[in-house]
Amino acid sequence: MIIGKASFEPEKLMGNLVAIVEAIVKAKPSGAKGQYVRTAFLTTTMGPSVKLDLKPTLALTSS
Repeated sequence: MIIGKASFEPEKLMGNLVAIVEAIVKAKPSGAKGQYVRTAFLTTTMGPSVKLDLKPTLALTSS
């Protein structure tokens, strides 16, 4: 999923990240038990990835 370009304002990038996290959490099947998301990484198109701290990342959702 694409969050945005480097030229985007930081607020817009954060808003896009929040929208993606909310969509992933919302897509959890009702039959899935336990922790649905175990790890999350953020990367540039051709750069190294950065592991996201899951607790604060999932806390971005409004639910």
